[in-house]
Amino acid sequence: MLKKGLKLNSILTGSCPKCQEESMYVKKNMYNPEFTIKMNETCSHCGTRYNIEPSFFYGSMYVSYGLGVALGVAAFVIFYSLFETSMKTAFIGITATLILLMPIIMRLSRNIWINIFISYDKNWKENK
Repeated sequence: MLKKGLKLNSILTGSCPKCQEESMYVKKNMYNPEFTIKMNETCSHCGTRYNIEPSFFYGSMYVSYGLGVALGVAAFVIFYSLFETSMKTAFIGITATLILLMPIIMRLSRNIWINIFISYDKNWKENK
């Protein structure tokens, strides 16, 4: 497990970026379409409001695009170079990879986006 206080810990676990005590998401299972990006309003520990302003997470679409491109390139290299498939099969592999990883990409991009704006506060109990 990653050390509490690191942004990477909050990004990979989906925990509150300020206190890293609990998950920002209502349900752990991201493959349930109803709860893929459904978030709690605030952190029950430190009170951090996750939706900082209206439409705050629209910015995470840019992060999602970058993650999608990176995973698409990685899938292409794996299918085309390592497995030595045809271009058509590599394209199908890229598409399947992105569809299967879509919930992970969606949550990861939100986690990265909110961690750009909110930092860990080791004294969050005192500043509450």
